[in-house]
Amino acid sequence: MKREIMITSDGSTTIHLPDWNEQYHSKHGAIQEAYHVFIDKGFNEIALTENISILEIGFGTGLNAFITYLESKKSIRNIDYVGVEAYPVENEDINKLNYVTELKVENERPIFDEMHTIAWEKEHQLSTKFSLTKREQFFDAIDDVNRFNLVYYDAFGARVQPEHWTAKMFQKMYNALKINGILVTYAAKGSVRRAMQEVGFVVERLPGPPGKREMLRAIKK
Repeated sequence: MKREIMITSDGSTTIHLPDWNEQYHSKHGAIQEAYHVFIDKGFNEIALTENISILEIGFGTGLNAFITYLESKKSIRNIDYVGVEAYPVENEDINKLNYVTELKVENERPIFDEMHTIAWEKEHQLSTKFSLTKREQFFDAIDDVNRFNLVYYDAFGARVQPEHWTAKMFQKMYNALKINGILVTYAAKGSVRRAMQEVGFVVERLPGPPGKREMLRAIKK
């Protein structure tokens, strides 16, 4: 599928898929969306425990993993990060992304590059506080149970991939989370909220990132 680099409203890049008219991150601001949805409404809501396990659905460009790594440097917590991606992004496209520059962390460029060059299916300790495992896997094959504190649900939208926004998929996420675990996503459709509730999640509507009125946060009670 054809991929193009797009500059979003906050100056950061994303990958645009013209065949679907879909982006990996919000065209209203890739970095802004990542911080608002996944850090502010997810990572920062997890209790201050020594270790946190995070599952990302849609590793993609590595932006969410990278900003979580940056946040781990400010935290007492150790982060076990698992990113799942069925179709890894080619290094040719990764090299065109400007996240390191826009975040003003040039000294961390080796870490961003390493995130994309390390082997899949193996755990890699990128710092004393942050480990990364990339799994090349279709989302419907996920079968983790009671493992994660937090899920970043960043699949492509229901308009182009409705199969990722069903009760069947959210049952997998519910199973993968520990009690009181949190799932956050940029999505806010009523059908998505109802699918989450159907499998047992307690769902909150929250203010969305730039360009979206709302987003969803689901808690496994």
